[in-house]
Amino acid sequence: MKALIVEDKAYIRKGLLNLLQLIETEVEVIGECESVKDAVIVANACKPELIFLDINLTDGTGFDFLKQTENLNFKVIFITAYEEHALQALKIGAIDYLLKPVDVEELQIALQKVIALPIAEQKEQIKTVKEVWNNKDSTLVLSLHDSFQVVDLNELLFCESDKGYTTFYCSNNKKYMVSKTIKEFEERLSKANFTRPHQSFMVNLKFIDRYDKSGVIYLKNGKKIPVSSRKKEHFLNAFLNWNNS
Repeated sequence: MKALIVEDKAYIRKGLLNLLQLIETEVEVIGECESVKDAVIVANACKPELIFLDINLTDGTGFDFLKQTENLNFKVIFITAYEEHALQALKIGAIDYLLKPVDVEELQIALQKVIALPIAEQKEQIKTVKEVWNNKDSTLVLSLHDSFQVVDLNELLFCESDKGYTTFYCSNNKKYMVSKTIKEFEERLSKANFTRPHQSFMVNLKFIDRYDKSGVIYLKNGKKIPVSSRKKEHFLNAFLNWNNS
């Protein structure tokens, strides 16, 4: 199997080469690249069957490379640093990846899996990974009991926390529960026009229909959300700024 290493750090490329020489494998590395531009040229010229692909390169991302080589047929093993959003995207796509620095046992496992995987099936996995990656500012990835769920923040009405669990309520009437407190999502949601009017709730400002001065928020779907006295001033500032902007 002819392989190409696309990685912007020389020591990672060298380490991966050394590991491939240590294990019994039919992988033959035919080239190394550190940029999207060079990788596209080499891939088109050499037609590799396997790409070890870094997500963040000197002049773009691994997904930029994949877009420019859609006409080629090869399998991919992603290489990534410990970056939360990248890992979430890869896990949701159920695709094989290697964390830097690469571990020899993880390399062997990844090779076994990717060799047995049909190219068409992996392309579908990569499509899912790319969608999650590109929508990192407008989506939230929830780790459920048996899966990862992508939630569109533009369609999330509110979330409610209770006894260490948080339930996310969406405008399509779907709801998802995770075993985390609302505090763990507060910073991320606050950046997406959510406000926390009560210890147990975070609300999407775009779905508020009205605020009753008695201390109750009415959402556009009729749901009532309480506003605590301690958080009332903070909520009113966020609510008025949102509607007057």
